[in-house]
Amino acid sequence: MVDLYTIGYSSFDVRQMTGVLIDYGINLIIDVRSLPYSTHYPNYNKETLEHFLKENFIYYRNYAQEFGAQQIEKQFFADEGFLDFELFTKSENFLQGFKKVQANIDMKFTIALMCAEKDPAECHRAIMITRVFSREGFSIKHILSDKSYETQDSIEHRLLNRYFPNRNQLTLFGDELSDTDLVKRAYQLRNSEIGFRREEKKHDHLYNRFYEEVGRAIL
Repeated sequence: MVDLYTIGYSSFDVRQMTGVLIDYGINLIIDVRSLPYSTHYPNYNKETLEHFLKENFIYYRNYAQEFGAQQIEKQFFADEGFLDFELFTKSENFLQGFKKVQANIDMKFTIALMCAEKDPAECHRAIMITRVFSREGFSIKHILSDKSYETQDSIEHRLLNRYFPNRNQLTLFGDELSDTDLVKRAYQLRNSEIGFRREEKKHDHLYNRFYEEVGRAIL
């Protein structure tokens, strides 16, 4: 079973994070931010971070179009106005991202998906991206602020406890609901809470223009 890591950079300064990556043997960071820049953490701006990682023999790629949370195509949004993670993971962009990760692993890279949030359960990297990789047989390890890691199974257990704390008492037509059904529903509920919501229509053209300009700079 292949390990796939994730990490939230707000847990660490850039030198600490690099040390953690080295300790885990990670040599490729895939940045899953749609806009790979930060006002509060300027060392994690794309060019600065890429340069620093290169000095430590760690490669950097940004998969904004493949894995970013701030997608803009209307067909991937739920009626309630948020990005539907399940829908987007069936898109050509996401599937291409999946194939690229697999190809990089085949080239013997050890990969971590990077976003900002400390807690993976608060981030689309766990609720959208690694949910799919876990179903496809990858061993998911979310690196935490204390440098230990949490598995995708643990994330799912936390989701069940969050949304269905009394799940053993839930019944449907007299039958207990399965954990599989409850996990699926828990992911949907978390998605509805953290999923990206489109700007008001009058602002769409401004966001689209900025998104496209940033996208042209990504290799």
